[in-house]
Amino acid sequence: MNFNKAEFYASYGQFKQIPKCEKTEIAFSGRSNVGKSSLINKIFSRKSLARVSSVPGKTATINFYSIDECFMADLPGYGYAKVSKGEKLRWSELIEGYLTSDRDIALVVQLIDMRHPPSADDLHMIDFLIDCEQPFIIVFTKADKLSKRQREERMAGFADEIPYFDQIKSIEFSAVTGEGVDMIKAVLEEAVLPENE
Repeated sequence: MNFNKAEFYASYGQFKQIPKCEKTEIAFSGRSNVGKSSLINKIFSRKSLARVSSVPGKTATINFYSIDECFMADLPGYGYAKVSKGEKLRWSELIEGYLTSDRDIALVVQLIDMRHPPSADDLHMIDFLIDCEQPFIIVFTKADKLSKRQREERMAGFADEIPYFDQIKSIEFSAVTGEGVDMIKAVLEEAVLPENE
């Protein structure tokens, strides 16, 4: 998969606007400001393919990026308190509509800020993915912000805080140092490309 050839494809604010599924999709999910845009830019070796914002809740649409074999779908960040109830409901319907549809979603990349325990929304999303039997991995972002000892403590914490943690593939990632990028790319390729290729 040529990650350098990714292009922005389209944005949709409501599930009914999204065209029929054309090829395999990989979705990126996480709370507001967890670093989804930074991760997408790092994977695609681009500085501004996905717009990075310091304002939480900025991504209010599903943004699709096209690569040869698949689409990458950047889902709206959830859990931002300063958004109206109506807007939260729209986001919820958009995300849930997308994830429960009959689209060919090969993998969900669930992002969690490594510095903190998972939020109630993070755990709700993980439970939802498990209940739907949707294949997913967890990427722990902002790993460079922690010392080696702090990282070990947080990983031990996650083992207690996240259900079935020992059965979920997780990758520690830093947009600053590039740690974890190659591993994430390998997992994405494995999800999209048939085993016999």
